Parts: sequence; structure tokens; C-alpha cells
Amino acid sequence: MNGTRPRHTVWLAVLASLLVACTPAGVDDVAGGTPPTATVQAVAEPVPQTTPAATAPAPLPAVTPPPERGPFAFNLYREGDFVPQYTFDWCVAASIQMAHNLIDDTGGGTWSDSAQQGELWELARARSSDSFNGANPYGWAHVLSASGMGPYSVVSVADYGAALQTAARAITETGRPVGLVMWSGRHAWVMSGFESMGDPASFQDFKVTGVNVLDPLYPYGSQQWGPSPAPNSLLTPEELATQFVVREPRRWSSQLPAGYLLVLPQNAA
Repeated sequence: MNGTRPRHTVWLAVLASLLVACTPAGVDDVAGGTPPTATVQAVAEPVPQTTPAATAPAPLPAVTPPPERGPFAFNLYREGDFVPQYTFDWCVAASIQMAHNLIDDTGGGTWSDSAQQGELWELARARSSDSFNGANPYGWAHVLSASGMGPYSVVSVADYGAALQTAARAITETGRPVGLVMWSGRHAWVMSGFESMGDPASFQDFKVTGVNVLDPLYPYGSQQWGPSPAPNSLLTPEELATQFVVREPRRWSSQLPAGYLLVLPQNAA
């Protein structure tokens, strides 16, 4: 007997080692009892770096060219609007009739009757004071307003050019005529339109170059002040200035300062 380990013993040892090698390491019955825990480490994905796109400059706003100061004309007159005064006293009443005709665009309501003109004169005279028993600009404005053509008011403008601008602007803004107090407060004309360099709606400093007028005394005129222009005549400012002059304060009393007197249409409140 040489003490060599029996072959079956070696075989058993080899078998045991194979069994141990085939047993999963994570089974609960492994000595020690605690299964291993896998450690997972999160790895952040790289964020792609973006290059900001170049921003195009904002386009400049379009520049609107200012309006051109060209010739401008506005006139309310139509054939048949003129009415003569039937007496030498009724210029205000005839001017009221003409104002109605210029404003009324129905074509069927012309005011021209002599009896009506007398009634209008009496109404204007009743609303006047200190007017040598006649009708003054206050009575004129009152009847215009009371007849549905208003509102109208009496204004005095010290400067001649500013007076023409005031009248022209009022016509374009209201679509109604302006009363001109002529002969230093002794007579009434109607301004139905005008011509200018520049539209009053676009230019504060437009210049009036012509004035359309209706003189109810046509064709008689005055030896002192000159002939009556034909209906709808376009007078230059220089021609108009021979008869449209500053009102004499002593002609009739009022709180208005001396100046060029207008019976002016106003925008309704």
C-alpha cells in the first residue's frame, strides 16, 4: 500500500469543483446570503452646442413723403344758388337765402321768394341791436342757426390774411358758406368757396389766392365801394380787399374788437 488517494476520491473532488463553478453567484443560498447589487452610474449625454443664428437688422420704416403744397380749390356754388336782394335794405336776408341754397343739395328747396326774404329780414332785425334799425351780423348768425343751417357765430379777425384763412378753413371743415361783413359793416356778401396754395386740411400756413363771392346787390354796386362782382366771381385777395375792410367799431356796438368780420360756420358740438 503506497498511500495513494483512491481514484474515486479524486473524481469526487473534481465533480465538486465543477458543481461549484456552475452555481450562479447571485443565488440566495450562497453562503453569506446577500446577493450582490449592481451599481449603475448615469452618464449625462453631452448637450450639443448650437451657434446662435445671426439676427438680421429690422427693416427701417417706410418714410412717407410730406404732402405737396399744390393748388387747391373748393366751391359750394351751383347754378341757381344766387338770389338778389329785393330792396336796398335786405342784403342780410338775401344772404341767408343764398346760404340755404348753397347748403341744400336736394335741388328742390331753393329759397328765392321775395316775401320770404322780407320775413327773414324781419327775423334778423328782431335779433339785432344798435344797428340803425336794420339787421346786423348777430341777427344774421342767429337766423342761420335757427333755420337749421348752424351753428354760426360772429368773429372778428385782426389780420386780413388770417381772416381769409379762417373763412376758407371753416368752409372745408363744415361744408357751409361764410358770411362776409363788407363795407366796414354796411353790407353783406356770401363767400361760397376759394382757391389756395395748399389744402387747409394738410397745411396750417396755406395761402388763399382767390375767393368765390356772391353779392346780393349785383348788378348795382356802390359808387363809394365799387361795382358788384357777378355771382360766383373768383376775386383775388387784393380785389376783395377793396370792399372787405375792417369794421368800424362805431358802426354798431359789440364786444368784438375791430377787425375783419365773419359770420362763421362752426362744427356742431
